Amino acid sequence: MNYRHAFHAGNFADCVKHALLVWLLGALARKPRPFFVLDTHAGPGFADLAAAPAARTLEWQDGIGRLLEGEPPAVLAPYLGLIRRLGLYPGSPALIRALLRPGDRLACCELHPEDHAALRRRCAADPQVGVHRRDGYEAIKALLPPSERRGLVLIDPPFEAPGEFERLAAALHTGLARFPAGVFAAWYPIKHRAPLRDFFAALQAGGLRDLVAAELWLRAPLDPARLNGCGLVVANPPWRFAEEVPPLLDALLDRLRDHGAEADDAGAGTALIRLA
Repeated sequence: MNYRHAFHAGNFADCVKHALLVWLLGALARKPRPFFVLDTHAGPGFADLAAAPAARTLEWQDGIGRLLEGEPPAVLAPYLGLIRRLGLYPGSPALIRALLRPGDRLACCELHPEDHAALRRRCAADPQVGVHRRDGYEAIKALLPPSERRGLVLIDPPFEAPGEFERLAAALHTGLARFPAGVFAAWYPIKHRAPLRDFFAALQAGGLRDLVAAELWLRAPLDPARLNGCGLVVANPPWRFAEEVPPLLDALLDRLRDHGAEADDAGAGTALIRLA
């Protein structure tokens, strides 16, 4: 309830998550049948990077600020083209809505009262978008499976309380039991590796299949007090995920890494990790 997207909008982790989200939505749109998207931790929809929260942290300068410098590589053009077209800094609900076709549907969940109210105002007249003030994990049980029978579930928790990795693993097990054909994308921070080993083991212990983690880190993940990177666990990755996502991650890293910080730069990297 205390986490506010506006303080971190457009930072490097946001950019990695959103670039991968745009790719996943584009992959879903390759087939003509309508799809459903559930955004479990949606936020307000947009963030003004000149407003006080973002201006206080300035995290966006090392994220979207770097990506928008100069001409983007072709692999980043779909994501950055949307950023330029939508204005401000669009969060996941705005990016998803921009890529919905007639017949597609989005459900957004947000618990923070101010963020929920802002998102509800933006989407009030939109018949393709539903905005819920409810716990995103609970919504996985309540809103799945969708009538469309195909779609994407984005799980993007704030990781502000202990036990988030355990809740995330449980949510993936629950969601895939209810919607086994769905594409699930779960964001996670990379500070150091020990919590990730336990998280991956919990996913594998439950017998989940077709599971891959896409990761980017700006420095070696050795400092548990620092956000060194992030990843997205994807269940049921769409066709050509393994071929097209690594170049996307590499292009992001090339723009986001601090080439002047030699000690940090030596530990930067990307990976696609097959978990099941």
